[in-house]
Amino acid sequence: MKETLLKAFGEVYGDTEGAKVFFAPGRVNLIGEHTDYNGGHVFPCALTIGTYGVARVRKDKKLRFYSMNFGHLGVIESGLDDLKPAKEAGWTNYPKGVMWAFKEKGYQIPFGLDILLNGNIPNGSGLSSSASVEVLTGYVLKEFFGFEVSNQDLALIGQFSENNFNGVNCGIMDQFAIAMGKKDHAIFLDTADLSYTYAPVKLEGMKLVIASSNKKRGLGDSKYNERRDECEMALAELQKVVDINGLGDLTQEQFEANKSAIKDIVRAKRAKHAVYENQRTIKAVKALEENDIAQFGQLMNESHISLRDDYEVTGAELDTLVEEAWKIDGVVGSRMTGAGFGGCTVSLVKDEAIDTFISKVGEAYRRKIGYKADFYVVEVGDGPRTL
Repeated sequence: MKETLLKAFGEVYGDTEGAKVFFAPGRVNLIGEHTDYNGGHVFPCALTIGTYGVARVRKDKKLRFYSMNFGHLGVIESGLDDLKPAKEAGWTNYPKGVMWAFKEKGYQIPFGLDILLNGNIPNGSGLSSSASVEVLTGYVLKEFFGFEVSNQDLALIGQFSENNFNGVNCGIMDQFAIAMGKKDHAIFLDTADLSYTYAPVKLEGMKLVIASSNKKRGLGDSKYNERRDECEMALAELQKVVDINGLGDLTQEQFEANKSAIKDIVRAKRAKHAVYENQRTIKAVKALEENDIAQFGQLMNESHISLRDDYEVTGAELDTLVEEAWKIDGVVGSRMTGAGFGGCTVSLVKDEAIDTFISKVGEAYRRKIGYKADFYVVEVGDGPRTL
């Protein structure tokens, strides 16, 4: 892979002198969806698929970007003195946003860069290709310019750039899972205070299978921000009767005792999901620690039902993938993952059932939805690194 990338870099930019090769993973959230901006827990892991990058420092302030995934766009140029979001900049708004965020945080980037990217995360799938690009960019800047930043700092800078440069009101989970990834472990992260522990994910005789719905969704123009607003309004209503900082502070019992404070039935459903999903996540980590994989799978299934009925972010595509998965012997659990409205599902599937799962779910999906889904058998991988 490294040689292929360097060869491509040389073809695009003329030579490879001074170029280094980097990698940042994608991530999948095993459980704990739409809890990260509600002060709850999430349980993501980094994947062995992600974003590869080749970069080198220039002698001027020019920035040149090329993506092998969008080769038809050619080299997109800008400069360090022109770090502002622009529609015509397309995907380069993500790395530029990180450079802008570093400057905002007081780090001076002295020289421009030539950058080539190649991702094997399905685009628009909900496996965080944008956060992967952000963490990769931050890692490149740290390596080349010697910035004293930790991987946790890279996650926070990535989130800051996406919120303030790209205008997507994302939580911290995606960038954190990618920057802090650890092989064969998922991250049990309390988004209220960023305390975290690594929990071993020992999948004996089974694999994670990602199913991409191939329904494209843009977070910024989806109902994501609407859901955040609904939760914030519900929280404000609850705070009149109970002393909490976020919906993640409530147990299910406390929520049920105080939910009448929420004056709108839709907001009450949104808040219920945030509270119950947080508790499911805590239970799911305990189940893994006790090697109770069946219980973990059951909680995955319950998570999807809540996202479908209370949070209403699934849609026909994701529901079809999950409901067809539930019919297959050897599927331990299945749920949508990511923001929803398209994107992916994650399923825990016994090794002997994987081929059947892919063919039967794929066939039913094509029949019901009218186009195909793509399947990826993945493993839990490490965070960003130089190759």
